[in-house]
Amino acid sequence: MMEITAPLSDTALQRGTRWLSHAGVRPTRQRLALAALLVGDGRDRHVTAEGLYAAAQSEGEAVSLATVYNTLRAFCAAGLVQEVTVDGNRSYFDTRIDDHPHFYWEDTAELIDAPSHELEIARLPTPPEGAEVARVDVVIRLRRR
Repeated sequence: MMEITAPLSDTALQRGTRWLSHAGVRPTRQRLALAALLVGDGRDRHVTAEGLYAAAQSEGEAVSLATVYNTLRAFCAAGLVQEVTVDGNRSYFDTRIDDHPHFYWEDTAELIDAPSHELEIARLPTPPEGAEVARVDVVIRLRRR
């Protein structure tokens, strides 16, 4: 579940409003509530749609799971979040949108940022003719010993 440290404050709502505004996203009530949950405390986070839905429900927000999915897709399209797929059934939405690697804890299904400065990719395969590399996603799977 998504970690929420405090109820939605005026500051969280203001941050959410600015975040949406900078990307040209129309701030509907539901988008604003979800934006405030995602960026209202100023911290980056990785959330699943289900985790964000549960956080919204715990805040008393009247939003459906389908709306959360649609809103996260709209946030992706606007460049506000990036989707990180860890397997065919699980996607996370990351509010940190620069290129960076991730650690995925298999036992807890937690996705966290990995230190970018420690990652070295010496060479990528040559893409097929007529294609170029758009980005490289690195998810390093971890398990406890």
